[in-house]
Amino acid sequence: MKAYKIFATALLAACPLVGCEDFLNLKPLNDIVLENFWNEKSDVDNMISGCYSTMQSRDFVERLMVWGEVRSDNIVAGNNVNGNVDYSNIFQENLRENNSFTKWDKFYSVINSCNLIIQYAPQVAQKSPDYTQSALRATIAEATALRSLCYFYLIRAFRDVPYTTEAYMDDNQTMALPASKFEDILNALIADLESIQNDAVKIYPETDPLYQTGRITQEAIHAMLCEMYLWKQDYAKCVYYADLVIQSKMDKYNEKYQRYGGIVTGVVDELVEGYPLISDANSTRTTYGSAYTQIFVNGNSSESIFELTYMKDNDNMLSNGAVSYCYGNDVTFPGLYRPADFIGSDVSDKSFQVFTSMYDTRAYENVQSNSDTDFRINKYTTDGASIDLTKATSDDLTGGVTHGTPYREQYCKANWIVYRLTDIMLLKAEALAQMAPEESATKPSEISQAFKLVNSVNLRSNCDRTGMQKLDSNMYTTKATMQNLVMEERQRELMFEGKRWFDLVRRARRDGNTEYLVNQVTRKYTTNITAVESKLSKMDAIYWPYNENELDVNPYLVQNPAFAIGESTTIE
Repeated sequence: MKAYKIFATALLAACPLVGCEDFLNLKPLNDIVLENFWNEKSDVDNMISGCYSTMQSRDFVERLMVWGEVRSDNIVAGNNVNGNVDYSNIFQENLRENNSFTKWDKFYSVINSCNLIIQYAPQVAQKSPDYTQSALRATIAEATALRSLCYFYLIRAFRDVPYTTEAYMDDNQTMALPASKFEDILNALIADLESIQNDAVKIYPETDPLYQTGRITQEAIHAMLCEMYLWKQDYAKCVYYADLVIQSKMDKYNEKYQRYGGIVTGVVDELVEGYPLISDANSTRTTYGSAYTQIFVNGNSSESIFELTYMKDNDNMLSNGAVSYCYGNDVTFPGLYRPADFIGSDVSDKSFQVFTSMYDTRAYENVQSNSDTDFRINKYTTDGASIDLTKATSDDLTGGVTHGTPYREQYCKANWIVYRLTDIMLLKAEALAQMAPEESATKPSEISQAFKLVNSVNLRSNCDRTGMQKLDSNMYTTKATMQNLVMEERQRELMFEGKRWFDLVRRARRDGNTEYLVNQVTRKYTTNITAVESKLSKMDAIYWPYNENELDVNPYLVQNPAFAIGESTTIE
């Protein structure tokens, strides 16, 4: 892990939010830190702001996309990929240590900033009388959660990584550390989050409405613990934390229901099988796309738990450059990525390998199918998607489908969602499926509970008014059939949100082999299938190699065996 002047980097990242020209003076960095900076609560706030700014950067978000989505069966190469060697190699499953997407410096920048905050915030509280102990504890909880989230992404992508909670001030401190084991880091993250969960902010003031989903809250920490326990294979704890999140959303729904005196179109929706999901239909159920608009266009919806927020009404503020470049914009659409052909044609050729029927609105909200061969990612890239059933036919809904306008190049303001309610519901369903017995004479209760969760998510996006195109619970009565259903529903619901590859890796870790992962991923390939199967047959190969520069400066870092010297990584 390289040593960077990370403290200065964090301050520069916060520049759009604070006036930081005064920091660019001739004093040595250490003098600035110790004498002139850690004195007031605003100094700590600026550091926290810098963490979020770094996480909003194209470099950071693009890695969330590349590590969590690109190697999966969801995505293939789009426009101009041949001009980008790194992406060309990723799409060929030809990963090497010189690929730029093996660089992790932005993540360690946030981690070190959080370590600095945790170290120095208590000193600021001693100097600043307006910095209360409860506010200090909330700050430390927020920094701990952001640090944990960065490490969680790193271990899911690379497995074993250098781990430290020590703050580094400048290049004179060595940061050469051996990689800690995945399991050890995961346990440390869980312990950290459990120790601070009650200190985090539960509800931000109404004067800062975007903070509730744009900053760390208790809900966000519970969501992280839910997923971390699923990776740890502690399924009871996963369910416990999922229930905390679901109950929190239910409490907010009930509060709103009471405030408005019942169901109010566009404000308070009917519950979906008992869950507070945003309706995708209008009041007459003739037009669908409302949930898509609220969740992905407007952003910071009632279903959101934590998302990286971009200010939509201010072109001078940071935009989502990663989505604009990779998924597409009004100039280049599609971008470097596009949906896999079997996904784009899933409804038109009635193969239904992904979507359960033509009535699944996500088939049209996630993807634009402009022809038999022209498929584009719609989610995050346009300002809408709707299905007007009055303009559709009984055997083809495409006549009623309207997609929004792609965002302007360099000015995509789509928030990047890290956690939302349906994600947590499906994580709980996955845990319940794993808790079910292998063999049972009758349907286990865990299977019934899991099906209810999956069915609720699926029903929200079902525009079939006859009621004939529902999931059939009789088809999912065993542990094996239910765990496959959960995987399938997560793909439909969370497509292009940076989840799919991590879901496949988690399944491979649980199975102890890559058979399911390989079967899914190879669906997108038309050539080199045998080579890809051979490559991904190794458990080591489902992670990323360490970057060559990190290996050069860190003598304790040992390359992933799947990418070690002498190991063939080339697919012709």
